[in-house]
Amino acid sequence: MLLSEQSYKRIDREVAKFPPDQKQSAVMAALAIAQDEKGWLAPEVMQDVANYLGMPAIAVQEVATFYAMYNTSPVGKHKITICTNLPCALSGGEKAAHHLKERLGVDYRETTQDGVFTLLEGECMGACGDAPVMLVDNKRMCSWMSNDKIDALLEELKK
Repeated sequence: MLLSEQSYKRIDREVAKFPPDQKQSAVMAALAIAQDEKGWLAPEVMQDVANYLGMPAIAVQEVATFYAMYNTSPVGKHKITICTNLPCALSGGEKAAHHLKERLGVDYRETTQDGVFTLLEGECMGACGDAPVMLVDNKRMCSWMSNDKIDALLEELKK
């Protein structure tokens, strides 16, 4: 077992939401719980989730590699995903991305040298009217991200 007892209890609560013979239905939640604890989904963590849910490891890997919210390689302490789809790009997304790249000294799919930030390019986040839009750590949506708001966000996340 690679995860903490607390994580397995959280997974058990997710499994309980499905019929007993459908434990694998909790795979997305289980992967999110594992990632919250470990920071990313190493192959051995995905294997552990597969074993725990009684499903083939390849099926877990297929889920983890299909969805952008799962990290299948190490990332920084904070992952910032900026929407660069056309509506956001035309409404300041490209400018916001340029500012982030300059401030962090990294490009997309790179992590700062101190390991604090990973910058990613994201697909539509369903908030085109709020552009530019960023998603922080897969959980926090940030809207209307001006350079000043980006700077404040980075300072907040550094603490």
